[in-house]
Amino acid sequence: MRTFFPSDSCKESQLNTFNPQSWLQVERGKQSKFSSQSSSPPSSIESFIKVPWPPIVPYYKPVDYVEVLAQIHEELESCPVQERSSLYLLQFQVFRGLGEAKLMRRSLRKAWQKAGTVHEKLVFGAWLKYEKQGEELISDLLASCDKCTQEFGPIDIGSHFRIDVNVGSHETVSMNGDQILRHVVFRIGEEKIVCDRQKIAALSAPFHAMLNGSFMESLCENIDLSENNISPSGLRIISEFSVTGSLNEVPPNLLLETLVFANKFCCESLKDSCDRKLASLVSSREDAVELMGYAIEENSPVLAASCLQVFLRELPDCLNDSRVVEIFSHADRQCRSIMVGQASFSMYCLLSEVAMNLDPRSDKTVSFLEQLSECAETNRQRLLAYHQLGCVRLLRKEYDEAEHLFEAAVNAGHMYSIAGLARLGYIKGHKLWSYEKLSSVISSVTPLGWMYQERSLYCEGDKKWEDLEKATMLDPTLTYPYMYRASSLMTRQNTEAALAEINRILGFKLALECLELRFCFYLALEDYQSAICDVQAILTLSPDYRMFEGRVAASQLRTLVREHIENWTTADCWLQLYDRWSSVDDIGSLSVIYQMLESDATKGVLYFRQSLLLLRLNCPEAAMRSLRLARQHASSDHERLVYEGWILYDTGHCEEGLRKAEESIETKRSFEAFFLKAYALADSSQDSSCSLTVVALLKDALKCPSDNLRKGQALNNLGSVYVESAAYEEMTKLIEKARNNASAYEKRSEYCDRELTKADLEMVTRLDPLRVYPYRYRAAVLMDSHKEQEAIAELSRAIAFKADLHLLHLRAAFHEHTGDVLAALRDCRAALSVDPNDQEMLELHSRVYSHEP
Repeated sequence: MRTFFPSDSCKESQLNTFNPQSWLQVERGKQSKFSSQSSSPPSSIESFIKVPWPPIVPYYKPVDYVEVLAQIHEELESCPVQERSSLYLLQFQVFRGLGEAKLMRRSLRKAWQKAGTVHEKLVFGAWLKYEKQGEELISDLLASCDKCTQEFGPIDIGSHFRIDVNVGSHETVSMNGDQILRHVVFRIGEEKIVCDRQKIAALSAPFHAMLNGSFMESLCENIDLSENNISPSGLRIISEFSVTGSLNEVPPNLLLETLVFANKFCCESLKDSCDRKLASLVSSREDAVELMGYAIEENSPVLAASCLQVFLRELPDCLNDSRVVEIFSHADRQCRSIMVGQASFSMYCLLSEVAMNLDPRSDKTVSFLEQLSECAETNRQRLLAYHQLGCVRLLRKEYDEAEHLFEAAVNAGHMYSIAGLARLGYIKGHKLWSYEKLSSVISSVTPLGWMYQERSLYCEGDKKWEDLEKATMLDPTLTYPYMYRASSLMTRQNTEAALAEINRILGFKLALECLELRFCFYLALEDYQSAICDVQAILTLSPDYRMFEGRVAASQLRTLVREHIENWTTADCWLQLYDRWSSVDDIGSLSVIYQMLESDATKGVLYFRQSLLLLRLNCPEAAMRSLRLARQHASSDHERLVYEGWILYDTGHCEEGLRKAEESIETKRSFEAFFLKAYALADSSQDSSCSLTVVALLKDALKCPSDNLRKGQALNNLGSVYVESAAYEEMTKLIEKARNNASAYEKRSEYCDRELTKADLEMVTRLDPLRVYPYRYRAAVLMDSHKEQEAIAELSRAIAFKADLHLLHLRAAFHEHTGDVLAALRDCRAALSVDPNDQEMLELHSRVYSHEP
């Protein structure tokens, strides 16, 4: 979900006593309200820093995601073509539960590419378009590089539906002896329309039976059709079609009339032509709303698909139209079949996601999820639908319905839904039952971090802390354990330990809720300079962010805090930025840049620096937003071209990024242009000899004017020219100075002996558990020492919370080495779900597969 899925935090999120203004009505120099001399902290402080319970997220979270990914890959290898898109959708759901945004989008693209029907093509094309909201600039830039980007544009619906040339062909056999009446006159009111009897008879079996069979009309030359809801104009169109086999320029109202008549009299070829002609006329939401009803009533699949395309391409705006919501919400099985064919589950997955992002508590979200449940055909589909609807019912405080849904999800195989049952048990006053429910889960499977985190909610004291420590050990990406520990330490007035705890996670995961909590700490301590730093970092990441469970706009709090700090001059800001950038204080650097953007004229450069920091902090969406702003505020053409090149490079278009860099260099030789060209060339060229060119480009960059901060990065990339001892000394200096120094420890580990290397890499894992190299190194050392199981366990430790190709690859190789072919094959298949084109992985998979029993 793009928006924060709010938690119903069950009695522990009461912040009603908090009044931010009261905390800021304090003069500088006054003794802190939270000084260690106080006998106990005021009760308002406790509510001020109370941590809400973690939400039950509406995601698919299997106990063993590696096993599920492996199963999906195995099924993709042998399943019928028409089943592939649904498997890629399931793969998407697994990656979403893991928080792997890039892998999610790639799975959606695969689903779109492998779509077996036009309806799947529409659904997944619209989903990708929805995911790419705000990326129109990228399409324009690619177009400027002569690269077509209309892959998700509107499609010709009619061309995807087969035309049956045999439809409507009926043998004309006269039942009137030798006397064959050549014409028939149809009378409608006072008007008469002369038609070719056999041409009309050939339109359908009913007409054939009426005009050539044993009915009295076969002997009549004049037949009254006044009671069949067809106008004279409509009948003339039908007569002309019976002769020519085509519809020319026909007004929409007559097309609709003809369609209804054709459906009533089973004139399949005429109906198909009307269907296609009407489908080609759908160009707006108004058209689609009006015509979808006819399409469903008259079973016109081409028209229905054309209307559906309009709705899906206008997501999310069309879900603010009650008429569209009504169509999707009240479609029964037959309507769904006409509207979206066999892609009902995929479509309601998309609609539910969009609706939850708009408002997870809304009635339309519920109605779409109810439709999703009705469309589910397999246990995998049911568990997702039941769990998502259970989460929404829980948010709406519809507890009995939520309980029923979570139980159904658990019965379908979704262990994570037990967290929902435990939460409901607590709400109903059965805290011990909730604790025992989680204990049962932990003892029955290989436990995961979320299980201990959830169980910690239902116990106190040492047991709670033990469970939270276990949760962090198994999954260090969970934010709640850090926040709870930090908050508890703060209420005990152990401010140093509290800040150290929240800084642990902010050192590798820039979570808004963690920044908000630290902001509260600084506010309570009256450290307004640090508080302004965090709130400005929050606003950089999310300009519209609201704090304290949505009660207060972050921008409002910033305004209040600014009254308590001194204003910096432009020179002060540059000095602060230099100091923080060079000490790798990325959050501090973000804050300084945010402040500088209010007044500094060189906004293009500042937004570009902001984007670099955000990328380093693993915030790609915010980084792209900053890059767009950098381009918008570029002070020259050559500067603009560089930013456009980085936009293209960061979105995977390396060759086009390279072209922008070269255009910029032609205009003016600059550090950033050469730097971009080096990066883009390194990634776009398959020639190993290009490394020499990359080095030359970096040296050209260093010859151009720039500040020492960016030059330092270029020098780092040229690190191979330094002797190892010098590199060790440089990294040691950086470790001593840097605020976030996991990368420095990792780099230094390359230049020392094994024992020091192990020590440095242990420190890396402590500072940033998401870095995979330390796990691989330790596992390799254990394998060299013939400690195979310990080596596999070391890799499994990281794989449990991070779907990484290299970790899975290495574990697969270790399993192969130990003779566990099935485990090796499982890891190979899961790794190929992460990257299906990795050549080394493909080779290992082929080798292992040949040994499968």
